[in-house]
Amino acid sequence: MSAVNPVTRLDPAVHAYRYCPHCRTELGSRNEGGAPRPTCPSCGFVQYLSPAPGAAVVLLRADRICLVRRKYPPKAGQWSLPAGFQEYNEDSAGAALREVREETGLEVRLGEIFAVHTGVLPPDRSVLVVIYRADEIGGRLQAADDAEEVGFYPLDQLPGPIAFAIHRSVLSDLRAERGLPPLKGT
Repeated sequence: MSAVNPVTRLDPAVHAYRYCPHCRTELGSRNEGGAPRPTCPSCGFVQYLSPAPGAAVVLLRADRICLVRRKYPPKAGQWSLPAGFQEYNEDSAGAALREVREETGLEVRLGEIFAVHTGVLPPDRSVLVVIYRADEIGGRLQAADDAEEVGFYPLDQLPGPIAFAIHRSVLSDLRAERGLPPLKGT
């Protein structure tokens, strides 16, 4: 399993509210939970810049990785692992299973956690992504939902560009497992 990468910090000057979303008072800053946080001096609202949880899947057929070409922004037309955000009523494993089915038409059985990464989804959404290994157990390969194309590609001949830094890092780790050089830009 890959190590958890260091936390990518968001710049509060860019990502924090300027005014309280509850009472519209201009926010100040206060030490809350060991860090300075945007805080409302009137009603006490504290803005935590917490990441959105997501899940991705490493699905291999022999030495070929399943990738999808993104249909919508951000990074429309670029390639990624089957991945997406966790819904309110599901855990990360459920999100991983759902995203693979929605984007590829395939049914999978999840294996071990391959990696856990944090990053920033363009333009400015902090994310925490759990990446699972998976085995194909059914379905029919077919791009759907927010994928315009899906396929299995040799790790040494990936389509490009790869949309997200987290996905490039995962692909570099997979390549390293097979003695291949890392992807450029990781």
